[in-house]
Amino acid sequence: MRLALTHNLRLTDSEDEAEFDSRETIDALTTALERLGHRVERIEVSGPASRTAARLEAYAPDLVFNTAEGRRGRFREAFYPALFDELGFPYTGSDAWVLAVTLDKALTKLMLREHGVISPRGQFVEEPADLKLDGWRFPLIVKPNFEGSSKGITQESVVEDRGKLRALVEKQLARFPAGVLVEEYVPGKDLTVAFLEKAGAGVLTPVEYVIDQSELSKRRYRIYDYDLKAVHYNAVNVRCPAEFPAYVLERAQDMARRAYKALGVRDLGRIDFRVADDGQVYFIEINALPSLEPGAGIYAAAALEGLHTDGVLAKVVESAVARWSLDEPRNARNKPPRKTGPLRVGFTFNVKRVKPALDGTRDEEAEYDSPKTIQAVREAIAAAGHEVIDLEATADLPSLIETMKPDLVFNMAEGIKGRNRESQVPALLELLDIPYSGSDPAALNIALDKALAKKIVRQHGILTPNFFTMTTGKERLPKDLRFPLIVKPVAEGSSKGVHTTSVVENEAELRDAALKMIAKYDQPALVEDYIGGREFTVGMLGERRPKVLPPMEVVFLDTEETRPVYSFEFKQDSSSKIRYDVPAPLEPGQLKALERAARECFIALGCRDVARVDFRMDEQGKIYFLECNPLPGLTPGWSDLVLIAKAAGIEYNALISEILSGAIRRYKERERERRTEARGSNGITVSTPPPVAEEPKIAPALSPGS
Repeated sequence: MRLALTHNLRLTDSEDEAEFDSRETIDALTTALERLGHRVERIEVSGPASRTAARLEAYAPDLVFNTAEGRRGRFREAFYPALFDELGFPYTGSDAWVLAVTLDKALTKLMLREHGVISPRGQFVEEPADLKLDGWRFPLIVKPNFEGSSKGITQESVVEDRGKLRALVEKQLARFPAGVLVEEYVPGKDLTVAFLEKAGAGVLTPVEYVIDQSELSKRRYRIYDYDLKAVHYNAVNVRCPAEFPAYVLERAQDMARRAYKALGVRDLGRIDFRVADDGQVYFIEINALPSLEPGAGIYAAAALEGLHTDGVLAKVVESAVARWSLDEPRNARNKPPRKTGPLRVGFTFNVKRVKPALDGTRDEEAEYDSPKTIQAVREAIAAAGHEVIDLEATADLPSLIETMKPDLVFNMAEGIKGRNRESQVPALLELLDIPYSGSDPAALNIALDKALAKKIVRQHGILTPNFFTMTTGKERLPKDLRFPLIVKPVAEGSSKGVHTTSVVENEAELRDAALKMIAKYDQPALVEDYIGGREFTVGMLGERRPKVLPPMEVVFLDTEETRPVYSFEFKQDSSSKIRYDVPAPLEPGQLKALERAARECFIALGCRDVARVDFRMDEQGKIYFLECNPLPGLTPGWSDLVLIAKAAGIEYNALISEILSGAIRRYKERERERRTEARGSNGITVSTPPPVAEEPKIAPALSPGS
């Protein structure tokens, strides 16, 4: 079965991402599902929903295995199941309504009270003035109403007198303005009851969270707070079965059974209870999207049912398959079948047959791709279920396209020569009305001409180094010229022509470098201020609102190099003089400014699907645009964009699929338009107003009011 594993990837240790899945968890889920015989495509859902929708449409899974938590808002957990419903994709887990209700702790408790599920007395508070204190029994606990993973819960969340309560509520509301839950604190121990719909009776044996005595002695209150979940997690162990009297375990299971049924939870879930010192069981919260990280309580409870880790996931899939009737033939389902045939994806490229010399003396094919890279890309396209058609970008390309008739094209061809070379293949594809990945000819032309690109981004408020071009090397120099300067070809990529000698300190060096540059590359030389400081490159994926990936810093390690540059040598081979840090260590303000500049450049230059933008940041923190590459390298484990994507949790095959997804969307739009036009030309379904008989051309009489 083709599964799409939708998830939020945790990239930082911040509390904002506490509910997201770690890379280890996603790796473990992927491996386990593949062991079960499924084909798994990882889809990280951060960024515009249109990108997730495009990825799903491109992959066309039989089932979505969903662990995505969403990023913000009261309905964040419900967003993706609602999207899956809209797109018509079956998925694991509860529906949007259940996830919206269960994320609201106060509403859940109100609903379950009618079904005999006991919870501590509490109140939902949106404004401090709404707080009611009459008849309350202290201590009280104050926690966010719409958060999971113990976010916002600390030892300070428990208060023992009225004087501190209002201040704590105000403090919590400042952090969680959607609302907080104030309820009576129950001294006791934590118990959790997992739900696996297709395992036995569904409600599993209760398990207990046991906190190490040494850690417990440091805490005033025995609560499973955020510190224990995120920092001192090694101090918490799962005991299964829980060591409570039999009547307590039976009561917890009975309440759990009622809760899961009343709320309509499907496939899997988890309920947390609090067992008071007198044995009374209190419902605390329910998680209809529980953690599946290795070691989670649901695995321990399922083990008592004879299920190993893979077996738990198999039951989740089995439950969803039965609910969506996926085990029936397609024509027996209620929904009409989707087109499932593989797309014929043309793959345009230029093969690197001449290995570049590190000193740049032979660099004519430096921008082309090696057979190894080409093989990796074609395997990634094929892994997404498409038929791949190799289309080397030579003079025979037009006839090849006519013969092979691809549905769409994944383009990484650099072209042969001239400043329009990168646009040659896209222009041909547009002429033939074949959708393709990447930017259009106009964007590729503009971005390749560094001087023109700088003029455009300047108009959008992005700083660039002062620059000018030299076509002969003998031009009169600007009066405000300041050294040092850097000289490079105006329309080359892969740092061709950029070496340590490209930085010049005086006029003689400048003219010599410019003359050599013009002669070698048969194009003007770009001369610009050398900006000292830190160098960054930022990758982006998407269309109108691109997702900005974590910036990568190019760190120069040679302390003797006073004017370091990201040279041609570094792009071709590894070196001890350079290091790549991704994500780059940046202050929040610096990160925001860099992301904004990258996005503005992407939009200003008209990029699409993918691009990488290079910047320098001077000692004052000013960010300068250097250049944009809308056709970045895709060498596995080497190219900047590939390293950046991996740091963002996007593995190589997924990166290729993301770049291709825009072309697939455009292909489907074109097909819909063609079908509409075909129906219209056949006179089948087009609705047009009936012809109106022409009136005699007689001037109307004017009314008195005219």
